Amino acid sequence: MSDTSRPEGPTTLAEQGDEPRIDMPEPHVTERPAPDAGGWPIAGLATLAVLGGGVLFVVGIAAASWPLVLVAVLLILAGIVLGCGLTAVAPGQARVVQLLGRYQGTIRTDGLRWVNPLTARRKVSTRIRNHETGTAKVNDLDGNPIEIAAVVVWQVEDTAKAVFEVDDFVEFVAIQTETAVRHIANSYPYDAHTEGQLSLRDNAEEITGKLSTEIGARVASAGVRIVESRLTRLAYAPEIAQAMLRRQQASAIVAARARIVEGAVGMVSSALERLAEEDVVDLDEERKAAMVSNLLVVLCGDRDAQPVVNTGSLYH
Repeated sequence: MSDTSRPEGPTTLAEQGDEPRIDMPEPHVTERPAPDAGGWPIAGLATLAVLGGGVLFVVGIAAASWPLVLVAVLLILAGIVLGCGLTAVAPGQARVVQLLGRYQGTIRTDGLRWVNPLTARRKVSTRIRNHETGTAKVNDLDGNPIEIAAVVVWQVEDTAKAVFEVDDFVEFVAIQTETAVRHIANSYPYDAHTEGQLSLRDNAEEITGKLSTEIGARVASAGVRIVESRLTRLAYAPEIAQAMLRRQQASAIVAARARIVEGAVGMVSSALERLAEEDVVDLDEERKAAMVSNLLVVLCGDRDAQPVVNTGSLYH
């Protein structure tokens, strides 16, 4: 018997909860330290080998000693091979080490390091970077066309994933960021219509938090960590901007009128109570209604009222 009490599934990010459901493949490799050593002792040894081999070569040639020449050549070649394993690592960079296509590890220690000379070393920046999306024209949850753009601060956290899991992790971050921005824009209305509803304009902190969470989930498989994201542009599209401005102005006018009426009713009630307490004048229900009507017109009108002096009695 099928369960019909639950819907087929959430259609918006707001209905899914805080964590976006994004299916990304599991990574095949994760970062680990590469087997390396301090580079300066090896550099000194390689220099001595090359210089010593050069001296022996000269001596061997002068003495016509071919075994000595052979030893000199081998010593020079050994020094060169040792020197090929030297790798300079700058701060904010890492080196991904591969041996015959196999991942050996990552060097993150800055300075002069030495690894197996037969390995290939790929430079990967671990500095914090910015990516700003272009202005995208999308529809919000209500179907209204809006223009939205964002800036994302990101950093490579796992160099092995960044190099081996995607073709180009910089382009991958750019595409996934734009996808997340469009998804967030489609999941929330530009303006809230009910109490407690999240909107793009009124809940900037919550929206950017959800944006960072979604981008982080999308780029985690590439070894990238999202530091922060912010919306840099949020506006209605030009074709409906004027109509939406009139709607916002009308909503503001209605809210202001409601506030004015609320205050005017309180002032009229206070005036009637003071008149009754101090017994200034005795008004029947009809005259009270007329007085309330006149006071509300004076207090709620958007123009100055023109006073009319009654020279007769209260009832004429």
